[in-house]
Amino acid sequence: MTFLESILDRLGRARNDVVVREVRDGAFVNATGSEMLEMVAQARAFLATRGLKKGDRVALLAPNSIRWAALDLALIAEGLIVVPLYARQAPGELAGMIQDSTPSLLCCSEGSLAEAVRNTGRAIPPVALFDKIFAGAEPSASVAPALRHADHDVVTIIYTSGTSGEPKGVVLNAGNVTFMVAATNARLNQLMAGRREPDQVFQYAPFCFAAAWITLLTSLSRNSVLSLSTDLTKLADEMKLASPNYFVNVPMLLERVRGKVEEGLRKRGGWAAAVFVRAQRAYLAKHKGAGGSLADSLSLWLAKLVIFPAIRKSVGPSLKALICGSAPLAIETQIFYQMLGIPVLQVYGLTETTAICTMDEPGNVEPGCVGKAVPGVEMIVADTGEVLVRGPNVFPGYWQRPTETAKALEGGWFHTGDQGEVDARGNWRITGRLKNLIILNSGHNIAPEPIENALAVRLPEAQQVVLVGNQRSFLAALLTTAGANGSTNELAEEKVRPVLDTINAGLPHYKQVRAFCVVPEPFTPENGLLTTMGKLKRDAIAARYAREIEQLYQRKSA
Repeated sequence: MTFLESILDRLGRARNDVVVREVRDGAFVNATGSEMLEMVAQARAFLATRGLKKGDRVALLAPNSIRWAALDLALIAEGLIVVPLYARQAPGELAGMIQDSTPSLLCCSEGSLAEAVRNTGRAIPPVALFDKIFAGAEPSASVAPALRHADHDVVTIIYTSGTSGEPKGVVLNAGNVTFMVAATNARLNQLMAGRREPDQVFQYAPFCFAAAWITLLTSLSRNSVLSLSTDLTKLADEMKLASPNYFVNVPMLLERVRGKVEEGLRKRGGWAAAVFVRAQRAYLAKHKGAGGSLADSLSLWLAKLVIFPAIRKSVGPSLKALICGSAPLAIETQIFYQMLGIPVLQVYGLTETTAICTMDEPGNVEPGCVGKAVPGVEMIVADTGEVLVRGPNVFPGYWQRPTETAKALEGGWFHTGDQGEVDARGNWRITGRLKNLIILNSGHNIAPEPIENALAVRLPEAQQVVLVGNQRSFLAALLTTAGANGSTNELAEEKVRPVLDTINAGLPHYKQVRAFCVVPEPFTPENGLLTTMGKLKRDAIAARYAREIEQLYQRKSA
């Protein structure tokens, strides 16, 4: 059974059950299995009037919604190739993706989205708005059965974030997606351990990203209720209302939640703050196999009894686990949630591997690792330290980029561009990106991510940390502030220097960070310094702050 057949079958069996809902103004807007099938049929009836044929591309530009999910299924059922686009991306970048994928139709939730792309001066295909696609007319009873896909049939082209250079269209076929949906279902079955009630799942990441899309398809194929966030400014309230058993996260959110919990306890002060600090110290010592003081051990016992349950309730009273991917998660943060009794299951993968290569097994989590390779997926480390992958999850190629496809799939393995290592039990650890390596003029190669993570954890006042130093004699750091109005007072010399000294003390001389400066604005997708998935655009950052970087090295050498 293909992934689409599995979803349509489940929707048919859940005709009277809520399967997906939107959180709007503190309440739910629900769709049952029957209503989803009706919407899919409605969209298919509309598409049938457009003269489209199998293999045509259709771009989908809209924020997450029930109608997004229904239209996605309808497009796939018609044999069309979905090109999902990020509604908050810069119009110029969207125009470039549309020009590259040459869709026959652009489906938008609002006319303003299409207008913004049109105003770039680039040609766009005919536009169909959701209100017209789901206009309310009864779908024709003669709508043909959904296309039965062969494994090689292309179902989507997902554009990568593009940390350097232009985004590339990653082609995924039905075989890739069917394999991955089965793999994620198997792991979630382990997590939920035979639960009969529907899984409660929360989703805030946009469906145009591979991991979020696989979450959508997996949720629709299993006994679950998927709650969709519609307002990121109300994320905490929406999450509380949805009360999920699990949801997919990026590290940034988990880091912020951890920071708020710790800051709240610090401000509260008193016995609770003192007990928490001692308990955290005792838990870390226990994790490292070291002994702790009796007072710390007693504090840990008390915190488990009184403080941790209260924090768990505030984070998510029904949580079985948090699932995290897309970027490295600081090991201290994973241990923090583990201490609270909320396991963080890490996944590792890229769009080119249908979002996932490895997944942590519930009950068998090693903090700092990203789990074992998904059964059926092979992973090895090349002589260069690069992680190579092959299996049914690996994409067939980039859209209209044969040279880059051949390079990425050289030797029958997908070259991830990531550095990694695997232990004797098969647990993988991702240590950095090959292209992010900083090469000092001494010849030393340094992966910046571990040092950046260490600085970020110990400097909660810093919103972002990025190391520089290519072809220089030492490392330096650029910091952005999380303080109000971009104030640099939060990151004054007397605050940062002791942290640098502590971290440097445990590093070899060539990995020590000798200088830093605080830049006046955070890195964001809007100013071109972050990808839409929150990854640093290092080349763009280095170019934007070239003068400040040069001054750092001049001052230090003076």
